[in-house]
Amino acid sequence: MPADHAAGSTASRTVDLTVELDAERAHMAASRAALHAMREHAEAMYAVGAKIAGDPFSAETLGVALARRVAELADDPRTPLFFGRLDLDGAAEPGADPEPGAAAEPGPAPEPGAGPVPGRYHIGRRHVTDQLGEPLVLDWRAPVSRAFYQASAGDPQGVRIRRRFGFAGGDLTSFEDERLDQGEEFGTTSKILIEEIERPRVGPMRDIVATIQPEQDELVRADLDTSICVQGAPGTGKTAVGLHRAAYLLYLHRERLRRTGVLILGPNPAFLGYISAVLPALGELEVRQATLEGLIGRVSVSGVDPVEAEVVKHDPRMATVLRRALWSRLGRAESAIQVSDGAYRWRIDPGVLTRLVDDTRREDPAYLLGRERVRARVVGLLQRQAETRSGESPGEPWQRRMGKAKPVVEFLDACWPAVTPQSLVFELLSDAEALARAAEGILSEAECQALRWPRRFRSVKSVRWSSADLVLLDEAAGLLEREPSLHHIIIDEAQDLSPMQCRAIARRTTHGSITLLGDLAQGTAPWAATDWAESLRHLGKPDAAVVPLTTGFRVPEAVVALANRLLPALEVNVPPAVSLRSDGELVLRRVDDLAAEVVAELAATRSLPGSVGVIAADRHLDELRAALVAAGEKPGELDAPESGRVTVVPATLAKGLEYDHVIVVEPAEIVEAEPRGLHRLYVVLTRAVTRLTVLHARPLPGVLATDALDQAAGAAVPASA
Repeated sequence: MPADHAAGSTASRTVDLTVELDAERAHMAASRAALHAMREHAEAMYAVGAKIAGDPFSAETLGVALARRVAELADDPRTPLFFGRLDLDGAAEPGADPEPGAAAEPGPAPEPGAGPVPGRYHIGRRHVTDQLGEPLVLDWRAPVSRAFYQASAGDPQGVRIRRRFGFAGGDLTSFEDERLDQGEEFGTTSKILIEEIERPRVGPMRDIVATIQPEQDELVRADLDTSICVQGAPGTGKTAVGLHRAAYLLYLHRERLRRTGVLILGPNPAFLGYISAVLPALGELEVRQATLEGLIGRVSVSGVDPVEAEVVKHDPRMATVLRRALWSRLGRAESAIQVSDGAYRWRIDPGVLTRLVDDTRREDPAYLLGRERVRARVVGLLQRQAETRSGESPGEPWQRRMGKAKPVVEFLDACWPAVTPQSLVFELLSDAEALARAAEGILSEAECQALRWPRRFRSVKSVRWSSADLVLLDEAAGLLEREPSLHHIIIDEAQDLSPMQCRAIARRTTHGSITLLGDLAQGTAPWAATDWAESLRHLGKPDAAVVPLTTGFRVPEAVVALANRLLPALEVNVPPAVSLRSDGELVLRRVDDLAAEVVAELAATRSLPGSVGVIAADRHLDELRAALVAAGEKPGELDAPESGRVTVVPATLAKGLEYDHVIVVEPAEIVEAEPRGLHRLYVVLTRAVTRLTVLHARPLPGVLATDALDQAAGAAVPASA
């Protein structure tokens, strides 16, 4: 008999739980049939769309919209259409359906912003209606659905019963009721909630719509014009909060955001591959995802900078150096210009030209816009002379011809010369005198020396640009032309953004908002943030609230406790993480043959469900892959999460990823591989959501090698250790 997981008064209910569970299954079947009918209707509309459109443009626009609608209505039978139910004041009592097996009728769909209407509402990933338009499933983002996440025994918000459903695949297996009107609330002790959180994962990240907690829901539903910063410890769901906020904003402001855009920025392609399935599962198919390098990349990257050069290029002082180098190009008119116009010749004196340049500069336009303003004003002066002579105003062809006249172009090139981002940065990094002039009083001689290219490139086209050069090129481009503003950008793993990278993002959110997600303890770049206030200032959002998330739902208590040992050495002001999960397993083992022990540990996890990540410093990767292949394993590709159960992961790319079982190889070498190696180790240790095994031939880093851990080496450490 299916179990109702509720306790106390719920367990004493006389209603036949089997009949009630069958009624919910019938509602699920009816909802799937209705969704199928909605998709068939959309497909039929798509098939005839070209015939009913009035013109080719309308046909194309309608076709795109209908194709998107068809894709949004796709049904994955492995995913339940609803995961919860709300019985609001005035809804029928459970078990009061007129016929066994029939679900209670839902109430009318509430208007956006309206208060809850009495009735029974099933909450799911998308809106599903029957043929009459009555809701069978309400979208989790609808206003009434908020009570599913926010209602409590102390504040029922009109909810009498909140029901959660348990599933196996797409099949409904159980349910659990909270009688909020009677003060019954399970919170994080809900068995179904815990089972969903602890469910093993293979492949890409899943959505968390069934398990969003009240503090997460507040962030997800923040206003579009509100910028927020989420300081989230490992496993607190900060990435999921950001993705679900994107879905929520698109639901509430779809047309507005379709025009201006929502962008998700991740740290690397592997991370983007890991999160790529979340928004499509929620019916959102058009959100752009990119790395920052992909966003600002104006040239291909083929060069590598020394760390000393990278640090200077990412320093915010470089913005001042570039600005000074650009505007120092302006000159003064040394002579008058004379432009032939048929039988006449028009003249503008040098004093007038110089005053025109100075006035335009004081307006502080983007550089290229300023150049065009000067051109237009020169043409205006010429036009005024022509009108005085003829009494008629020449037309646009004449104005274009005057703007391209040789004397006008020569004046512009001398006093407001054309420039590209590449040419500006090329001159700065290849000409020692130009750099010295622009950096005087800003950079030291040692910093200028670090900036200068060690080899001389003959031209802009021959330059081997580095990834750090991209931020300089983008800064230069922002001085030349204004970037169009997106309405919202969600930035994950933001603790590693440099000030210059923050400025690049700020140029794209001049009139928009941001969701900043990160953990200062996981900052591994040389310029990693130690205080969110500075990052927010460079992002142009100094007033954004910083909201901490410290309760971990995914990383087990034993793993969190081990990682927290590193915090005092990381020199960041963040509270230690806590975990709701007392399950999980931690194994620390000193070994002689690392590769052989990895194979043995992998064999020990073979009977356990879920994914496995083998994380090591770069120098061990080839050896580990070879050992796994020799043992009959086929490691999956890092950028294709579904390509295999086992993935060999470079420690430098582990950030943001998650595996049920993690095998960490030689922590000492992970720490020694880079200046902020302890921060990298903190990241690596917190990728496990069920079992963490640490294998080491060398002693553990000092902050981990405590007596308790040394005594436990070679044995499984219980979650309470």
